[in-house]
Amino acid sequence: MKKAAAILVLAMAVFGAFGQEITGQWNGVLKVQGIQLRVVFNIAKTDKGYSSTMDSPDQGAKGIPVTATTFENSRLRIDLANLRIEYNGELKDKKIVGIFKQNGMEFPMDLTKGIIEKEVVRRSQEPAKPYPYCSEEITFQNDKDKIQLAGTLTLPKKEGSFPAVILITGSGPQNRDEELMGHKPFLVLSDYLTRHGIAVLRYDDRGVAQSKGDFKTATTVDFASDVESAIAYLKTRREIDSKKIGLIGHSEGGIIAPMVAYQSKEVNFIVLLAGTGIRGDKLLLLQQELIAKVSGTAESKIKHSKEINSKAFEIVLKSKSTETLKEDLTKYLKETVRNNPDDSLPKGMTEEKFISLQVAQITNPWMQYFIKYDPAKALEKVKCPVLAVNGEKDLQVPARVNLPAIEKALKKGGNRNVTIREFPGLNHLFQECKTGSPAEYAGIEQTFSPVVMEEVAKWILQTTK
Repeated sequence: MKKAAAILVLAMAVFGAFGQEITGQWNGVLKVQGIQLRVVFNIAKTDKGYSSTMDSPDQGAKGIPVTATTFENSRLRIDLANLRIEYNGELKDKKIVGIFKQNGMEFPMDLTKGIIEKEVVRRSQEPAKPYPYCSEEITFQNDKDKIQLAGTLTLPKKEGSFPAVILITGSGPQNRDEELMGHKPFLVLSDYLTRHGIAVLRYDDRGVAQSKGDFKTATTVDFASDVESAIAYLKTRREIDSKKIGLIGHSEGGIIAPMVAYQSKEVNFIVLLAGTGIRGDKLLLLQQELIAKVSGTAESKIKHSKEINSKAFEIVLKSKSTETLKEDLTKYLKETVRNNPDDSLPKGMTEEKFISLQVAQITNPWMQYFIKYDPAKALEKVKCPVLAVNGEKDLQVPARVNLPAIEKALKKGGNRNVTIREFPGLNHLFQECKTGSPAEYAGIEQTFSPVVMEEVAKWILQTTK
C-alpha cells in the first residue's frame, strides 16, 4: 500500500507540473506615479528552455526582445538587459504574482492570461458626456501615402460656419487626445476651444489607435503630409469657414505647423505650444542637460555625457547615407566604450549588443531627420499670424532659448503678426509645477493650465473675427 501511495503522489506532482503551463500570452498593468501601462509577455517553449518577447501597447511597442526567460518551481524570471527591466513572479492558481523592476525601482504587477483593462482614471479637467456641443467620429484619407486617418471633429453646434483648428501632437506615437502620463491634453484643450466657438479636429497619429499606416518608419515630413490631408478634409465640411482654418502644434507639432503653413495658402494662422526654434541636435543636448540637472546628476557626468552625445550628433550631421552612418557610429561608440571603462554597461548586456541598440536608436529615420532639421528655415517663410507660447519651467523645449529663436526667425522673414508669451511656473505640458521635470507630469492633477487655454482661445477669436 505504501508503494502504491508513493506512485499516486508522484503522478499528482507530474499532473500539477503540466497544469501550470507558462507558455502563451500573459497580460498585466504597470502602475507608476499615476500612469497605467499595459505590459504583455509572450512566452514560448524552446529546446533549451523558454524564450519570450514583451509588448507595451500603450507606447506602441511590440515584440521587444527579452534577454533571458526562466521558469523553475513555479517561479518566472524575465530579463530585458538593454532596458534594465527585470520581472520576477510566482505562478499561483493560473495567475502570476510578481514584481516589475526597472532602474532600481520596484512595482507590484500581476499577470493573467485574460485581457486586463486599465482602470479608468478621469482627471478633474477632463470633460464628461453629454457635451454641450457636437462631437463626431470621422476618418479622412492621406492620398499621397494612401493611408486612412481617424479622429474626432467637435463643432460648437450643428449649424453654422466656424473657425477651426487642427491639433498636431508631439513626438512619439500619440492618439487623438495626445494621451500621456495619465493625462489627455488635447481632449481638454479641444473641449475648451469648442465651448468658446472654435471647431477642433484632432486625430490619431498614423499607425496609432484607429489610424492606419506605419509610425515607426515615418519622419516629421510624413506627419506634415497627414496635417495637409486634415486641412483638405476640413474644407469639405460646410460647418467650417474655409478661410479661418488654423493649426495648433505641441512640441514636435510646433515644428510641423510652420512646415505646413509656409507651403499652404489654406492655413490662416498657427499656434505653437512649446514649439522649437533651434536645430534638433542642439535641442536634444540642452534637454538632456537640464533634465539631468534637475534629477540631481553630478555635473561631471552631465559634462561627460554631453561630450559623447555632441560627437555622435556631429557624425549624424555629416552623414550622407544611413549605411555609412551606422558604420561611423559603431566605430565611434566602440572607441568611446573602451576608452571609458568606468561607464558600466547595463546589467547582462554585452558591449556589442549595447552599441547595436544605440546605433539603431540614433539612425532610425525620425531621429536622423530631427537631429538635422532646423525649424528656423521654415519659420522664416511663414507669413500668417503666429502665437508662440511656452512654460517658463519647460525642460524639454526651454522657453529662454526657443521663444527668442522663433521670434527672430519669423521677423527675419518679414512676419510682423507675431505674439510671443512665456507663462511662469508651467512645464512642457503647460501644467503648474515645481521643477518642470518630466517625472512630475503624472503626479500633477492639472492637465492643462486654464490661463494658457484662455490666451489661445482669445487670440484665435481675435485673429479670425
